[in-house]
Amino acid sequence: MTTIRYRKARVDGVDVFYREAGTSGKPKLLLLHGFPSSSHMFRDLIPLLSDDFHIVAPDLPGFGQTEMRPRDEFKYTFDHLAEIVDGLTEAIGFDRYIIYVFDYGAPTGFRLAVKHPERIAGVVTQNGNAYVEGLSDGWDPIRTYWESPTDSNRNALRGFLTPETTRWQYVHGTADESLVSPDGIALDNFYLAREGAHDVQLDLFLDYQSNIALYPAFQAYFRKYRPRLLAIWGKNDPFFLPPGAEAFKRDIPNAEVRFLDTGHFALATHADDIASAIRVFFK
Repeated sequence: MTTIRYRKARVDGVDVFYREAGTSGKPKLLLLHGFPSSSHMFRDLIPLLSDDFHIVAPDLPGFGQTEMRPRDEFKYTFDHLAEIVDGLTEAIGFDRYIIYVFDYGAPTGFRLAVKHPERIAGVVTQNGNAYVEGLSDGWDPIRTYWESPTDSNRNALRGFLTPETTRWQYVHGTADESLVSPDGIALDNFYLAREGAHDVQLDLFLDYQSNIALYPAFQAYFRKYRPRLLAIWGKNDPFFLPPGAEAFKRDIPNAEVRFLDTGHFALATHADDIASAIRVFFK
């Protein structure tokens, strides 16, 4: 039976929540979640990998159980999220680790890789994009906000924060919706309903353009350091398209790219397949 411990660490004035499992001395694995979720999304994956890895899965600032500081005290940018996660890894002794990145976890984790290439032992990218060709037309309303950050364009994005949209993100592209647990959806919506949470997420929508500006730097890291990289992708993702997964091979010819017949939240339906692929790839 897997023992998972639920911990907090104080990093730059923020109480950061994280899940920890596995055995010290095993390869370290850092799991970075995406929008609008938390480390809870890894609840099925962690037990499947805990015999082979020392696992840490934090909640990003403003998400899950990590403190959501007021916006006038904490700047909600991806640079800042990466700084907090970087500080956490140093606080807990994660000096060399494999990163598993998904959605928002990708630009967060890739910032760590660019900053500390010597610390990255490998990369698993599950619908974690780093190439323009991976962005679908679903980003168009957010692109409009980047081009003209008016209150009107900001408010137009509030539809992305509704309970109905959260559920759609989980079930769109799945072959069998009955495989998707409603509990993760309900928990994400609970966190999104907190006072101030919508404006935190809208700030991050606006700052997402900084990630695209960094794509050339991420790609330069891939070309220079050639980390062991497994791209395992829900091929029916409405936001991050299969060409985004295939593009990793352009910079890392030995990268392994796999597609699963599911959507954005591939772990919701294919945790066993993803865990098996990780164990084999990093054996």
